[in-house]
This record gives sequence, structure tokens and C-alpha cells, in this order.
Amino acid sequence: MPLRAAIAIAVLGVLGILIVDYGSWNKPKAQTAAMAHYGTTGEAARAVGATVVPTEPKSQLEPDAPGPKPVHPANPQTP
Repeated sequence: MPLRAAIAIAVLGVLGILIVDYGSWNKPKAQTAAMAHYGTTGEAARAVGATVVPTEPKSQLEPDAPGPKPVHPANPQTP
């Protein structure tokens, strides 16, 4: 009897997962570029008044991290 109950629970679980993941309400609604209001994220941002600027380049030399420096091991020679 416990085997039948375990199989029934497993089947119901798999069916539940399939219904939730692949149900008719879970279909992607992709739009072509012609249907979309804006072709790029920048265009959409500018349309609502945002300013789009490029990211500043990162410096080649990084400053030392704040905080304590790592300590050297007390016994660097391992046998």
C-alpha cells in the first residue's frame, strides 16, 4: 500500500509541475522589432526623459583595498 501511495504522489507531482510550467497561460509573448515601441533600451530610456551616458573606463591601476593587510603564516615551511 505505501508503494502505491508514493507512486500516486509522484505522478500527481509531475503532472502539477508540467501544468504549471507548460500551461497555456505561460507562453512567451515575443514582439518583433516592428511591433515594439522602441528598438533599443536606450531609445526607451530617452523616451521617458532619462539620460544615457557611456560607462566611465576603469583605471588600470587599482588602489589598495582598505582594511587590515593579510598576515604571513607563522610557519611557512611545511614538512
